[in-house]
Amino acid sequence: MLIKKAELIKSSEITPESIYKQRRLFMQGLAGTAALLSAGMASALSKYDFDEDWPVYAGPDWMQPSIKAAQRNSNFSSNEKLTPYPDVILHNNFYEFGLGKQDPSRKAQQFKTDPWAIEIEGEAEKVGKFALENLIKPHKFEERIYRLRCVEAWSMVIPWLGIPLADLLKQFKPTSKAKYVEFTTLYDPQQMPGQKALFSSLDWPYVEGLRIDEAMNPLSFLATGVYGQALPPQNGAPLRLVVPWKYGFKSIKSIVKIRFTETMPRSTWNLTAPKEYGFFANVNPEVDHPRWTQASERRLPSSLFSPNRIETLPFNGYAEEVAHLYAGMDLRKWF
Repeated sequence: MLIKKAELIKSSEITPESIYKQRRLFMQGLAGTAALLSAGMASALSKYDFDEDWPVYAGPDWMQPSIKAAQRNSNFSSNEKLTPYPDVILHNNFYEFGLGKQDPSRKAQQFKTDPWAIEIEGEAEKVGKFALENLIKPHKFEERIYRLRCVEAWSMVIPWLGIPLADLLKQFKPTSKAKYVEFTTLYDPQQMPGQKALFSSLDWPYVEGLRIDEAMNPLSFLATGVYGQALPPQNGAPLRLVVPWKYGFKSIKSIVKIRFTETMPRSTWNLTAPKEYGFFANVNPEVDHPRWTQASERRLPSSLFSPNRIETLPFNGYAEEVAHLYAGMDLRKWF
């Protein structure tokens, strides 16, 4: 694993013109939104240089001390150039808010993420409904710079804030019957217009899952923030999963339920198109999507004349940390 510090550069210096022009439209959609950052976050953002025109997000008051105290974990870092902040907040797949890449940033700004609760079910000693604040607040936040590889063959490098997934799951004392962990996104069509769209091909709510050993792997992460601040709603506020060796659709957003189960969960994309989206969804350049190659990817920002295409690595470059989880498995069959 690469452990050198990422080069930090001004987003305004590297933002492509097409993205730059979108920001005025984006800012208009934010008018009057309570999610914008208060002045008290300035110290937490000192290591990043934000263009003053771009919004930043405060998150709930109880999260502020943890965000400000977060330290980078050098064991989970990268020497790759960070994806510009505008791309991270404007280029999202979050179909609950629409099918377009900019739909979430335009339609999610009034999304209410505080108070928030997580329901714990299944094969664990401690189950019930818990306030997110009570679950997260005891943990120290850390920053991890991970590669994100989308199944659509584009990619980013993102500085996440949050806690190891295993640290949260251990609180509930899963039993020996817990072979998998299932995650569910909020279902709220009034706030999430994509859930009531006439032409949606997905069944709601969105569900994803991991094998228990995958969930307990040190790389698995629960993100509460990005770029030194709380998660924007379009990026999965207030809590999302980040599993960097798997395609991005595994990293479920806006989690409201965690269930420990003895059987493999029926995940949303796998149910919708099982020949295209496997349950494991490990990044594998040797297994193409039926409609495009997975041997390479577009590292954002990119354009028609500057595609910025790079080679895709097995397990998204994290094979040393996770390949042992799949020893003896046929990764073409279990894609």
